[in-house]
Amino acid sequence: MYLLIGLGNPGKEYEGTRHNVGRETLLWWQKAADLAAFEFDKKANALISRNKKTALALPETFMNNSGRAMAVLVKYFKVKPEHVVVLHDDADIEFGNTKLSFNRSAAGHRGVESVRRALKTEKFWRVRIGIQKHKRVDAMKLVLQKFKGDEGCEMKKIMKKIGEGLELLLSDGPAHAMNFINQN
Repeated sequence: MYLLIGLGNPGKEYEGTRHNVGRETLLWWQKAADLAAFEFDKKANALISRNKKTALALPETFMNNSGRAMAVLVKYFKVKPEHVVVLHDDADIEFGNTKLSFNRSAAGHRGVESVRRALKTEKFWRVRIGIQKHKRVDAMKLVLQKFKGDEGCEMKKIMKKIGEGLELLLSDGPAHAMNFINQN
């Protein structure tokens, strides 16, 4: 079983922001793949979709405290860190590009750092979704910006690509998914 976590902030005011692309991509895939509906789990403080091969989770703890939910979920689902996949924004990657990586540092991403502390390792999978504009923008200003104009349409294509990559991960393993997701 894989545990997929979509990092982001709960609440209407954060919908459509660059910082929420991990959360919104997982929400999109849950619907597109016709997976079980999300239900709130009080102990984990997260929305959870329980399925045969996967559990999907959307922490309600806000980005920087995502590890709190992760610690509960990993124990509950008895998942090893190697079977955890974290979807999140990455201000070091240009918008439109995606990377599936394993055993990498948080690189300053506080949500990923919170997960790393909860798992006590960096040996977990990350779907890194590029949010940086062509003209570099300070990450603190960038993450709360909403997508504008054609970026919304492009984001739908990116979500579809990631969804296909997640399907490959579940059916054929991480190497196949990495080859697909890392093509830009």
